[in-house]
Amino acid sequence: MKLPSLQPKIMGCMKGYNKELFMHDLMAGIIVGIVALPLAIAFGIASGVTPEKGIITAIVAGFVISLLGGTKVQIGGPTGAFIVIIYGIVNDPEYGLQGLLIATILAGIILFALGLFRLGTIIKFIPYPIVIGFTAGIALTIFTTQIGDMLGLKETAIGADGKMLQVPLHTPGDFIGKWMCYLQHISSFQLWNFLIAAFSLLVIIFLPRILRKLPALNKIPGSLYGILLGTAATWLLKQYAGIGGIDTIGDRFHIQTQLPAMQVPDISFGMIQTLMPIAFTIAILGAIESLLSATVADGVTSDRHDSNMELIAQGIANMLTPLFGGIPATGAIARTMTNINNGGRTPIAGIIHAIVLLLILLLLMPYAEFIPMASLAAVLIVVSYNMSGWRAVKGLLTNPKSDVVVLLVTLFLTVIFDLTIAIEIGLVLACALFMKRIMETTEISVIKNEINPSDENDLAQSNDERISIPKDCAVYEINGPYFFGIANKFDDLMTNIGHQHPRVRIIRMRKVPFIDSTGIHNLQTLIRMNHEQGIHVILSGVQPKVHSQLEKAGFYNLMQADHICPHIDVALQKAREFLQPNTAMPSSQ
Repeated sequence: MKLPSLQPKIMGCMKGYNKELFMHDLMAGIIVGIVALPLAIAFGIASGVTPEKGIITAIVAGFVISLLGGTKVQIGGPTGAFIVIIYGIVNDPEYGLQGLLIATILAGIILFALGLFRLGTIIKFIPYPIVIGFTAGIALTIFTTQIGDMLGLKETAIGADGKMLQVPLHTPGDFIGKWMCYLQHISSFQLWNFLIAAFSLLVIIFLPRILRKLPALNKIPGSLYGILLGTAATWLLKQYAGIGGIDTIGDRFHIQTQLPAMQVPDISFGMIQTLMPIAFTIAILGAIESLLSATVADGVTSDRHDSNMELIAQGIANMLTPLFGGIPATGAIARTMTNINNGGRTPIAGIIHAIVLLLILLLLMPYAEFIPMASLAAVLIVVSYNMSGWRAVKGLLTNPKSDVVVLLVTLFLTVIFDLTIAIEIGLVLACALFMKRIMETTEISVIKNEINPSDENDLAQSNDERISIPKDCAVYEINGPYFFGIANKFDDLMTNIGHQHPRVRIIRMRKVPFIDSTGIHNLQTLIRMNHEQGIHVILSGVQPKVHSQLEKAGFYNLMQADHICPHIDVALQKAREFLQPNTAMPSSQ
């Protein structure tokens, strides 16, 4: 197998790189770094890990994906798509954080292998309804996870001193369990948490529109404005109004302002076996989102990404990031578009974005402890809305019923069960419906009495006269692929059409583009059964590709070579020879 060239995009970009390009990349990298900060913190917390793990992921994965990737402007890091999976692993007693790190490394290996063996284009064949279904399901799940922080819900716990305490609500991992928990603790609703969340949400939505005429300020994303103003409002309420009960990051986490030492998790064969399905889901999801982001970027920059090199870079990033305690990462569409819109044109912008985040982690992270959880909830609510793709869902509902079924089943399974089950069942269902459609397009018909030359394209010579079909000869036409879904249908037709005992059967295959092993087996069985009944079988108009497959399958051992005719008139002439008196009946060879 020929391996890809393994040439990152940055190698080509360095030719002719100049100060002007660097200044564009520098500005874009700084802005994208600022944009990525609140998202990295929010994704880390929502995933059930500490906030700095989200930032570490953005630093390490962002640097590697830009340095080694197959896209000039791709920005990598944690994304909302992984929240559901990560949260489920981390909160599972059997796996925990150690299980997450191992699953991420395994996913990285899978991604690396997909790119190495040129399988990047296969990801593009995942049906669109499945992608929209699990994306909408993830969005709904992310929204659900933020209800507790948005409403400031609490639960009662016993402290170390034996006193009853009000602590942040710990919800079950499943969708229905979360909503039951919220309803059960709705009496602990904190008005000020809700007001801070609502204030931050309004800022995120409307302030960028107000600042649209101020280009310098409009470059700053609404999510950062929402967090900054939400944090300021919380501090003022606590300092001057004596308002308590508004949870901040510092109330729940202690942020370490340094990159942790590299540490390899303890991997066992048993853990690999257990976590492989989850790793596969992470890899597929990461590949889909990454290549989708790269495709969107291509449309804006008029460039062309290398999907295989991109998957290799994603794989390496996901193998390295867990060694520093990070979580799964992929290409992020929103941050990639922010990079493009602010002048980023080479992978240098993505590298600068990672450096900016590193400097923020080392120098400014103590101030992040003042950020209210309600403001982060507002950020993730906006993320979930943007992910939901409700317009795409609405559009798909008018498509064929099979697409609607795949969409709704995938969405339902993602929300109620988990993404692994949703993708597996969604793919199986999509494949089954696809085969059903193919079966419906393949037609099998019986030609009676005579053949009209004007309707034919495989006659040996031009002839305006109608060609009669001899008595005791049955002619069948297969129009479409002859595969396992069609084989039995053809068999049933031949035994139920009224030609119960013809002496010759002609099977026209001029419109059969391919035949699979089941179709070949079915055809072989059919010929043997007809020979046992003393019936000659002739194949007509077999295409070269199909003919080659039949030859490899040993058809010349089953029927003579002259029984496979190039044209229908040759096949009919052969049939007339067989129908002459005293013609020997065929026998299976």
